[in-house]
Amino acid sequence: MAFLTGVAATAFGKYSGSDAPSLMETAARAAIADAGLPLEAVDGLVCGYATTFPHLMTATVMVERLGLTPRHAHQAAVGGATGVVGLLLARHLIAAGACRHVLVLGGENRLTGQSRDDAVKTLAGVGHPVHEVPLGASVPAYYALVAARHLHETGASERDLAELAVLMRRHAAAHPGAQLTKPISVDDVMASKPVATPLKLLDCCPISDGAAAVVVSAEPGQGASIRLAGWGEAHTHQHVSEMPDDLGLGARIAANQAFAGAGRSAADMRLLGLYDSFTPTLAIFLEALGFAPPGRAGAMAREGLFGRDGRFPLNLHGGLLSYGHPGVAGFLAHVVEVIRQMRGEAGDRQVAGPPPLAYCHADGGVFSSHAGFVLERTA
Repeated sequence: MAFLTGVAATAFGKYSGSDAPSLMETAARAAIADAGLPLEAVDGLVCGYATTFPHLMTATVMVERLGLTPRHAHQAAVGGATGVVGLLLARHLIAAGACRHVLVLGGENRLTGQSRDDAVKTLAGVGHPVHEVPLGASVPAYYALVAARHLHETGASERDLAELAVLMRRHAAAHPGAQLTKPISVDDVMASKPVATPLKLLDCCPISDGAAAVVVSAEPGQGASIRLAGWGEAHTHQHVSEMPDDLGLGARIAANQAFAGAGRSAADMRLLGLYDSFTPTLAIFLEALGFAPPGRAGAMAREGLFGRDGRFPLNLHGGLLSYGHPGVAGFLAHVVEVIRQMRGEAGDRQVAGPPPLAYCHADGGVFSSHAGFVLERTA
């Protein structure tokens, strides 16, 4: 078995003077302390990549910086799904008996450590080198193609997608670490600057500085016991031009594996942490995973299904769309919030009664690599 025993995230936003190692160090030390462990107890490290610190061996850089002496130290790179895959790798190391406490770590100064144009250019490199990149497409442009297809197939509207941005901003307003907290309306989203039709500025997550870390252990540790009960992965393609016709295919494959492993279904979940790089990303996941009927994610957000008091509370820290997105740490912050909610430690934004079951899911690339897991509170 594997348990999530320690979590921490920095505030996300603009932190001039920071760098990737310093942000990661802050989150790592806080997560290890949260687990109640001495540094020497950490015998595994899975570290994400950082576009502002493209060192060949980031994991061992952080080993050196933190003063760890792990038996295993690896770097993972699966785009937005890196945090989830890192947690699954940690689980596998524990299941194999190779480690007992694995630190999963991500963070960088993506906002202040490079120009906006450099950030856009770096991320656009996920495109096909022959059929996509030479055309000048950006990541928002790739996701805009998927969004247009989703709207065409389901009959949902751009205003429906905007409901998800409004919801994430409402949740972020309750978290002191969120980057964007000013309330917005559907009209604000619709009136925001066009980025790539049908996406407007407020349909897109911001670029951020920040870091997050999670400790995965062989035993529950102190406080509430949160078990990694089921997990799954699916890798269906890399480039959007090679994407399956079924937009939700990879998400469903990974989630079905996770639910089957946990002996649960989507209907059993009481809390969600879903990747939300763009509003259509979130809509497609909610619908593909069975939390909303096709084309209804936005409408159900408007009706309160995904609010703090709803049937499926979702991204209660504000998600990538409002808490912020500094790369690998972006989704790890979802996990941090889910764990705090399951422990009953979320303060003013705490859902009533710590949720006993939660599902977390992320994708890397353009719906390319999917990874998800079920968490269960066992004590």
